[in-house]
Amino acid sequence: MGKRPPHMSDIEAARYPPPPPPTFHMPQPRLWFSWLVPLIFLANIAIFVYTMYENDCPAYSNDDSCLFTKYLGRFSFQPFRENPLLGPAIRTLRLLGALEEDLVVKRYEVWRFFSCMFLHAGVVHLLANMFSLLFIGVRLEKEFGFVRIGLLYMISGIGGSLLSILHLQEARSSTVSVGASGALFGLLGAMLSELLTNWSIYANKCAALASLLIIVGLNLAVGFLPHVDNSAHVGGFLAGFFLGFVLLMRPQYGYVNRKYIPPGYDVKRKSKYKCYQYFFLFVSLIILILGFAYGLAKLFVENTAQKYPFLQSYPR
Repeated sequence: MGKRPPHMSDIEAARYPPPPPPTFHMPQPRLWFSWLVPLIFLANIAIFVYTMYENDCPAYSNDDSCLFTKYLGRFSFQPFRENPLLGPAIRTLRLLGALEEDLVVKRYEVWRFFSCMFLHAGVVHLLANMFSLLFIGVRLEKEFGFVRIGLLYMISGIGGSLLSILHLQEARSSTVSVGASGALFGLLGAMLSELLTNWSIYANKCAALASLLIIVGLNLAVGFLPHVDNSAHVGGFLAGFFLGFVLLMRPQYGYVNRKYIPPGYDVKRKSKYKCYQYFFLFVSLIILILGFAYGLAKLFVENTAQKYPFLQSYPR
């Protein structure tokens, strides 16, 4: 007969539940090194200096009427009554790539959609935009990288230029439009949509949303001041707002990449993005494509039909 098992105490015979499965967490994302936004900042400064060199106020005006001619020479500013922002003449801005309805629509100088973003009407205009660029752009580039922020900046700027020239066309105005405001408002709009599409990962949601709405409202209110092109602000903001849903999506809270799970563990993982994030992305892409297509068609197709009447359709 077999031997009787030795006596076991109650503690030794107790059945303990299995240990809980280990939890895995994604490592904290590493911040990018911001170099594109400072490069854009330096490019804007350099282009403004070249603009003032090309302007050469003393060569076209009376030396006494130009501002600070004694200290700045050919870099002196236009008379205050002509340009209160301490900058060049309109002729210089037009020469270097300012946005003007006749030159873009009738001469098809579409490169002005891009070049006008790097021109500024004066020192006051330049400093205001560059302060906003460094304050907003550097933080966004550190979080999302230079590729996404570069695309966001450029497309938002072009969106602002498109709405600005449509406004100039409707108003039949011969003025020019310059500045990086459209692109900067695109960054503001993207910050708002980034907050909305990544709502689940924020702690103080309402406070962040309220503060951001106040900042956006104050900046848009500046556009109602005289000689400010608010249409470029609105166009850039809308383009950046919808681009934020496309370019600035973050993984939802609790998502763990498979490469951070050790072999042999079968862990139920969350999907990378939520359903509403995909919905916002899809709708925003459609709105962006239709918006740019409609704006360009309204700008160029209608003008072509007026220039060549035989292209117009007639009822049969």
